Amino acid sequence: MLSLAWRDLLRQGRRSLVAAVAVALVVFMAIVIYAMGGAMKNSLYQDLTEQAGHVQIHVAGFRDARDFASSLMPADGALDAVLAREAPDAAMVRTLIVPALVAGEARSRGTAVVAQERSATLERAFLDDHLTVGTGLPPASSDGVLLGASLASSLRLELGDPVYLYAPGSDGIGAAAYRLIGLLRFDDPDREIGAVQLSLAAAQELAAPGRLSRIELRLPGTVRVQDDALAIRTAASIATALGPEYQVDHWRSIDPTINAMIDFLSPIMVVYSVIFFVLAGLLVLNTIYLSTLERVREFGLLLALGAGSARVVRVVTLQSLIVCLGGAAIGVAGGLGTVALLSDGFRFPGMDELMAEVGMNPVFYPAIEPWQVALAVGFAVLTGVAAAAGPARMASRIAPSEAMRHTV
Repeated sequence: MLSLAWRDLLRQGRRSLVAAVAVALVVFMAIVIYAMGGAMKNSLYQDLTEQAGHVQIHVAGFRDARDFASSLMPADGALDAVLAREAPDAAMVRTLIVPALVAGEARSRGTAVVAQERSATLERAFLDDHLTVGTGLPPASSDGVLLGASLASSLRLELGDPVYLYAPGSDGIGAAAYRLIGLLRFDDPDREIGAVQLSLAAAQELAAPGRLSRIELRLPGTVRVQDDALAIRTAASIATALGPEYQVDHWRSIDPTINAMIDFLSPIMVVYSVIFFVLAGLLVLNTIYLSTLERVREFGLLLALGAGSARVVRVVTLQSLIVCLGGAAIGVAGGLGTVALLSDGFRFPGMDELMAEVGMNPVFYPAIEPWQVALAVGFAVLTGVAAAAGPARMASRIAPSEAMRHTV
């Protein structure tokens, strides 16, 4: 049967090649689509973890707190010791977020003051990514403030101007004047228009002495969703160690909207690939059907010599599978090669602003999972079987006497 199938494919080489190329192209596109879906997942993941970390620790019940003080936790060494023991390789970011009114000489705006104490490496990376003018905040700065460039523009403030912050109802001094020492740029315009940053010491003095809103943990080497098993294990071990006084959130529970978007991408990619395979199946069907018509006399002779209908069906189906599997092998090789070539990250030219508007990192890291490659190959096999079903049935029902009189 294999020799019969190969002989006919080689005899109709051009048509068989066209069908195989069509399948290869569709498999290639399916793998690239899956990889781009993975890139979009990773972009959302990186944007979220850059802002909020992979794991967050809050005081228990902080989401239901009715006042600012009830949402805070103590900034003590005992908590830091537990975190250092459970996540020794993680970079710790101590964060205080203060609802406040920020004002210049003529305008004001309600916002949230963010103060973060992070390692020198993370601080340098943050400034390299976001500081556009001026300098960063020294760790013990008590009079400097950073503003988003859009916020500074709306308040008509320039470098060196005084900035007034009011945090009424807090346990700190409640109001203070600072000097604008730097402007920040962010991909997300909403984030930039509300960005106000103080040193942690200054923010605690303003509103919450000795207190924090949360502690964030940034885990090394976790830049893809597929690498996130470490964050899940870390969150679970910290929650056990800290007990019920604290709430430990993995990144998936930090922003359910982003989580839902990430989970929604895979089914969308599968739907697109099904559409492509249906189109490829039509081309393969055309090839197998025409090939079957040209071999009507041959099939009639086989049936006359005693070959059963099942054997004829197997020959036609095998021919279709050879075309589809050959094309699938080429498509898989090309698709995985493309993913490997782009795995270090790439940008779509001219798309940075659009990506920023939807809250995505403009650098994409394509990623594909083994089940997605298997799915693409599985679709190719199903395409071959489905495309052969009609022609195989027709060939198996040919009457030998009619086949001998058949002309193409």
